[in-house]
Amino acid sequence: MMKQIILYLLLPFACLAQSPYKSSIEIEKNLEKDTIPWKYQLAATDYSFIGNYAKLLETMEQERFGKRPSTREDSLFLQSARMLNAKEYILSQAKDAPMLIINEAHHMPQHRAFTASLLKELYANGYRYFGLEALADDSINIRKYPQLKSGFYTQEPEFGNLVKHALDLGFTLFGYEAGEGKNGKEREIEQAQNIKKFIEAHSEGKVVIHCGYAHAYENEYPAWEKAMAGRIKEYLDIDPFTVEQTLFLERADASKNHLFLKSIKGTEPQVLLDHNGQVFKGYTSQTDVVVIHPATRTIKGRPHWLYPEKKEYYLSREISSGLIFAYRKGETEGVPADIIEVFQPSTPLLLKPGPYILYHGTQAIQEISIER
Repeated sequence: MMKQIILYLLLPFACLAQSPYKSSIEIEKNLEKDTIPWKYQLAATDYSFIGNYAKLLETMEQERFGKRPSTREDSLFLQSARMLNAKEYILSQAKDAPMLIINEAHHMPQHRAFTASLLKELYANGYRYFGLEALADDSINIRKYPQLKSGFYTQEPEFGNLVKHALDLGFTLFGYEAGEGKNGKEREIEQAQNIKKFIEAHSEGKVVIHCGYAHAYENEYPAWEKAMAGRIKEYLDIDPFTVEQTLFLERADASKNHLFLKSIKGTEPQVLLDHNGQVFKGYTSQTDVVVIHPATRTIKGRPHWLYPEKKEYYLSREISSGLIFAYRKGETEGVPADIIEVFQPSTPLLLKPGPYILYHGTQAIQEISIER
């Protein structure tokens, strides 16, 4: 058993010096001394990596973007609009589309969880390839799981779970990011060219593209002339189905949420249809649909959108503080399936069925198996 424990210690933390997972105390200290303009977004991303969603939202209140105010026009629109389940609507539209492009805000793990929820049905409807802006790993389809070196944002547990889920379903994954130093127009062009090259070499199925923010925009975009999705339409002469998730971001103070978020009764993401039955495409109609995520409901300290297909696991030993990592057994230098920062013993890990090795910091503490 001691030999096993030593082995477990070596595997996930072989690259400990580059570990992306910081405690809340470390993040707060870095934020205090940091001077870069995007320091709040960086800190929010760090909080997302360790599952501290409340602090993520609190930190992003210091950023200017993602705070679209509700207007009188929004209120009038809602009076005659109706809501539909976003997952059901997107899957119905994606059946006949040649490609699905869906974006995310890089600090919001629920956007990855939503993309993951679409993949099983998309695969059943002929989608076979999954392009990820955040992926930089030529061995991912052989190894069948993400490692810390697979990318930056892919180190966040829900992004790692998205990658793992896609691989388990049978998707072939590919990265398409532009070369280092490419920004603006040239970056959008190179991203689209990389996707085009991949598709020309892989014609056996349809493609899902998961990108960040405005890369999913189809129409003219002043800063870049055209975004990646617009270039895809041009280069491949197709009309991808594009999905916007970043237009209405949740606020730390729920009373400040946009009216559209407040109008959602349940916990499922929604899309809006106007009185003519036309889907809401945003204020500039850059995508085919806008997904509206409801305000997060907290269950035992964890966001409600983490729960689907997962089970709660409570630590069997008393630990008062620190980061707890749950690694899938056998995944060398893998991305944790879940991370919690222990402030109270009643906070559960949320895990899909399977065997795991739990770590407290760098110390292996327990091997567990989550039953179906």
